[in-house]
Amino acid sequence: MTKAIITCALNGVLTNPKQHNVPVTPEEMAAEARRAYDAGASVMHIHLRQQGPDEGHLGSWDVSLSRAVQAAIREACPDVIINHTTGVVGPDYHPALECVAATQPEMAACNAGSLNYLKLRSNGEWAWPPIMFDNPVEKVQAFIDVMAKAGTIPEFECFDTGIVRCVDMYQRNGMFQGAAQLNFVMGVASGMPANPDLLPILTDLAPADSRWQVTAIGRQEIWPLHRRTAELGGHLRTGLEDTFYLANGDKVSSNGQLIEEMANTARAAGRDIASPQEARAILGL
Repeated sequence: MTKAIITCALNGVLTNPKQHNVPVTPEEMAAEARRAYDAGASVMHIHLRQQGPDEGHLGSWDVSLSRAVQAAIREACPDVIINHTTGVVGPDYHPALECVAATQPEMAACNAGSLNYLKLRSNGEWAWPPIMFDNPVEKVQAFIDVMAKAGTIPEFECFDTGIVRCVDMYQRNGMFQGAAQLNFVMGVASGMPANPDLLPILTDLAPADSRWQVTAIGRQEIWPLHRRTAELGGHLRTGLEDTFYLANGDKVSSNGQLIEEMANTARAAGRDIASPQEARAILGL
């Protein structure tokens, strides 16, 4: 099996920094990136947050902020790979396109299909108003095109089995060139569950020449999925965007703690950890 690439999802877009210790400023992002890098992460997945007082829970598509965050991370971890978010709900996704076009990250998320983004409370009420995370084919193509022009590898985010099948059709249709980089997002309440038994099905549905990793959303129950991913040769991702909990149930305060556990999980499965240079070779960067 190839060495395991570990991605750290540093902060996400939904978590309120007043409630959880997620980084917001470029300096905080760089410090957390370094902790994750020292623990074994070679890829940093970034979201942008507004920088004003009491605005850290709000997302941003400010190109100058994107440049500042990326520069700070690269100064802290000179050879790390940047993976930029692009997720946007609704028809106005041009600010996300502009972030990729202007900053040219080495990788960026490309959400490959639509999903009813839902979650229930224990009493049956919606945890938030139901959201359609809309990613029609023309929107996917727009992101593929801007990434191709920027020299950015698209990471196809797949929230359900049908979306994995769509990526195969995108490739056969000629919407993108080269091997597909797939990210199986598991644990979203209205998407694929964080069930390790799904992995052989997902890898069978993926394009034959694809690379794949798993994003597992949840608490300590997600760690068996990470272990199975490592055993099957997939690449690995964790971070404060995805969870706050180690396998033993302890709550963490830093991305570094999660990456350290992920690296140990990979090694227990017989996998070595890819350095950033090795990750670039695996990804074809």
